[in-house]
Amino acid sequence: MTGSVQLPLLFLDVDGPLIPFGAAPQQYPTYATEPGLYGANRNPLLARVNPQHGASLAALPCEVVWATTWMDEANECIAPLLGLQQLAVVVWPEPSDTDEQDERAGLHWKTRALVEWAAGRPFVWVDDELTDTDRSWVAAHHPARALLHRVDARLGLTDGDYAALNSWL
Repeated sequence: MTGSVQLPLLFLDVDGPLIPFGAAPQQYPTYATEPGLYGANRNPLLARVNPQHGASLAALPCEVVWATTWMDEANECIAPLLGLQQLAVVVWPEPSDTDEQDERAGLHWKTRALVEWAAGRPFVWVDDELTDTDRSWVAAHHPARALLHRVDARLGLTDGDYAALNSWL
């Protein structure tokens, strides 16, 4: 047999899935960040990143890709907190007229770019802003399997989310 089988992609957002927000601040546990960690002094929310997410993500049979407005800063700030190596990063295209039309139709601004980035590979998209409009659009425009998994931003990724992701993968 020639060639190799590519793992499914896991497009991962940061704000919401890894940095929970929206509930009362005192409800969130905090975790120690190493002195000198890039961004730790500038962004106090980094203390909400649970380092156990790193092992949970690494255990999933997929290729994790940052799909966040943090872009390269996710590798500088978040990956070290999780004990992960640098990950691929989706570079978002410049806004266009199509984006404005999509927004009016209820389509998330990331949806088209992620389908293009996946280039026909199966993928999971983990985000706190997903809707049925995104799911329908992906089903109609992406030839492979896809799971759009919405995370409750107030909780971040939970054991139940990881179970759902692992089951699908």
